[in-house]
Amino acid sequence: MLKATHTGSERRPARSRAKWNRNVLLCETAWEVCQQVGGIYTVVRSKVPYMVQQWGDNYCMVGPYNRDTAQVEFEEVEATGPFGAAVEVLRQKGLDVRFGRWLVTGRPFVVLLNPDCAVARLGEIKYLIWEHHGISINKPDSLLDRVLAFGWLVEQFVYALQAALPQEQHLIMHFHEWMAGTAIPGLRRNKSRAGCVFTTHATLLGRFLAMSDSHYYEHIPQTDWRTAAQRVGIEPQFMLERAAAHGAHVFSTVSEITGYECEHLVGRKPDVLVPNGLNIEHFSALHEFQNLHRMYKEKLHEFVTGHFFPSYSFDLDRTVYYFTSGRYEYVNKGFDLTIEAMSRLNWRMKQLKTDRTVVVFLITKADTRSINAEVLQCRAVLDEIWHTCEAIQNQIGKRLFGAVTAGKWPSIDSLVDDYWKLRLRRNLQAWKRNHLPLIITHDLNHENDDAILNQLRACRLFNNQDDPVKVVYHPDFVVPADPLFGMDYDQFVRGCHLGIFPSLYEPWGYAPMECVVMGIPTVTSDLAGFGTYCKHHIPDHNERGIMVLNRRGIDFNRAADSLADMALRFAMQERRDRIMQRNRVENTSDEFDWQNLGRHYDAAHQLALERSRGGHAGAPAHAPKAP
Repeated sequence: MLKATHTGSERRPARSRAKWNRNVLLCETAWEVCQQVGGIYTVVRSKVPYMVQQWGDNYCMVGPYNRDTAQVEFEEVEATGPFGAAVEVLRQKGLDVRFGRWLVTGRPFVVLLNPDCAVARLGEIKYLIWEHHGISINKPDSLLDRVLAFGWLVEQFVYALQAALPQEQHLIMHFHEWMAGTAIPGLRRNKSRAGCVFTTHATLLGRFLAMSDSHYYEHIPQTDWRTAAQRVGIEPQFMLERAAAHGAHVFSTVSEITGYECEHLVGRKPDVLVPNGLNIEHFSALHEFQNLHRMYKEKLHEFVTGHFFPSYSFDLDRTVYYFTSGRYEYVNKGFDLTIEAMSRLNWRMKQLKTDRTVVVFLITKADTRSINAEVLQCRAVLDEIWHTCEAIQNQIGKRLFGAVTAGKWPSIDSLVDDYWKLRLRRNLQAWKRNHLPLIITHDLNHENDDAILNQLRACRLFNNQDDPVKVVYHPDFVVPADPLFGMDYDQFVRGCHLGIFPSLYEPWGYAPMECVVMGIPTVTSDLAGFGTYCKHHIPDHNERGIMVLNRRGIDFNRAADSLADMALRFAMQERRDRIMQRNRVENTSDEFDWQNLGRHYDAAHQLALERSRGGHAGAPAHAPKAP
């Protein structure tokens, strides 16, 4: 198995590499091309500049046509070149195919295939999958139907593209996840010349099993995949994933921990690891990241003032901001462990009688009705107080200047109109609250069933005045239109001091990596692909501000204690120490640039080219071994 190697922060990744031979074309296929559904969107989108740099016009992306998202992300252009020729062939057959550019950095060629135009063929498609590959698909499933229709369209596109290429030109098809990989079994059965790479970013079955098993990785060797897939109702989908993995010339995944999972559940050991990266230039702030932290921390100060100060106040200069975020996978994403650890941190800080305060933000997407009216009102009153104080300041400044230049020493009261004094008193009256600050910012549709809210209550994290740890559960995405924060997610991250992501199941983990590239220390876990990568390839990761929590083989109670220890040590740091640590974190960011990690994709594509030329039928399964 090919592995990433640690280059050290002192060595910058190479910015120029040998380009691929012009006689090789690459098509990268994913369900999330030009439409954001989950994490694959970040992978394929952020990698575009590197791929275009390597491949130029010999690179094309293929995805499903979604009218709503295409209007924003896709620009249709005249079909040209070999990719355009294949598009025209499909159009002549009456299929709805679009050719254009993805409106992201790099502007790659894109072919969008509309699954709706192949729905009439679903009966035939499902029959051939059963007849040729032994996968029975009987139960109605609208998403699966669209995936199968898309896979058939991809297969037709490959045949048309190959027919348009001269014999000396070679084609590599790279498929991301089972939703894009359903074309692989048919391509291999029909002896397509294309070299096929299949990358699973998380096994479909693994996500389901990990949700209900805190010792998932210990139990994998004893898991019967067919029985487990039948139990959770995804047998045909997982069989399609297995067929894609076994049919590909090259099978890859994003991390060693997911490779271990693949060996047991998918039955094939990955040939190449392709760690996820980012386009660091997108986040680059040169030496401004410290100033950006200070700027957006002030925005968080504003929110905290509006949320907590109507009830009581604390010293913002002695306050640090922690956050965790991600899809609402309560156990998989480690929300349960984070809350338990913050409860223990609260108790420990009380025992130390420290004057420090920790505000913990829990950011995810839940089923909400609206922002809580009281939270909105407090924010509105805060804005009104600010505007009133600004008006008073301007009036005092002008009148004081006029009096002093006239040789007078005025009384303070004479400098402010009664109107502004009355308005400020009314603001203060509307500002004060006689109850505790809320622990949640929104009204939930199913409050009694919300696991995060119920655990906060069970742990008695109620935002009492004597609690050193305060919590803010924000069950919605952070966007600039949010009236509470008024900034985007990247800005929110930059304003925080520490990101906490102690995942139980995380094939990679973009959230902690995004913290690193923005110069924010972070906690990840050794059950996350990002965490295992850092443990194995960045020996001094702790000193660099990337703390890896041991969860493999560790029970929940011990893991919560360890996380509370990490959080306490960080909270007790002085400002100077935090600044130095942010510098070390930011210096690590180039480790995760696609200009560095893209070489693993190069290795996968080179291997697929060699195997497809040599008639390789795909690598055999290997004996499983723990990473």
